[in-house]
Amino acid sequence: MDATLDTLGRTIASALAAAVTRYSVDFGELTVAARAADIVAVIRFLRDDANCRFLNLIDVTAVDWPGREQRFDVVYHLLSPQHNTRVRVKAQTDEVTPVPSIIEVFPGADWYEREIYDLYGIVFAGHPDMRRILTDYGFEGHPLRKDFPLTGFVEVRYDDELKRVVYEPVRLAQEFRNFDFLSPWEGTDYQLPGDEKAKSGDGGKGA
Repeated sequence: MDATLDTLGRTIASALAAAVTRYSVDFGELTVAARAADIVAVIRFLRDDANCRFLNLIDVTAVDWPGREQRFDVVYHLLSPQHNTRVRVKAQTDEVTPVPSIIEVFPGADWYEREIYDLYGIVFAGHPDMRRILTDYGFEGHPLRKDFPLTGFVEVRYDDELKRVVYEPVRLAQEFRNFDFLSPWEGTDYQLPGDEKAKSGDGGKGA
């Protein structure tokens, strides 16, 4: 199987030399890295070429790598029923550069691209309806970005006096607890309040 996928990867990389930067076969899966600006041509080739025939768009999603200059991977998963083969296509982008929409090739990408925009903030150029799909109209930020706060920015509640839903800044009733994730059997590297004798080295007997 790996040899077949490697041959297919070389075929794709050779045919799309200007658009595909590399390919790899890992754990029995073919992954193709493509330039974001050329993603429509790449997806169309994978659908139409006789050696590929990836007719089914399984999923479009994204991955956030905040330490990278181009922090996002947009990831496309395709299936070829004819060849019983799958391929993963990755395209990198940053926070401000739109990625071309593939709706003209796979109309079913509509809601996938909207979901990625909603949760990651990646804009798809040429999408006919680029608006949020999962979060509410007043939602701020993009909740699957790794720098998005766990509490969010606003909270929603129903105001009985106003008889409507209201949005308010998040207010925490207590401070977050800090967890050190150390083994309770080993103890901490710092001294806890009231634990002075245990750390003094005299067996807790004192003076």
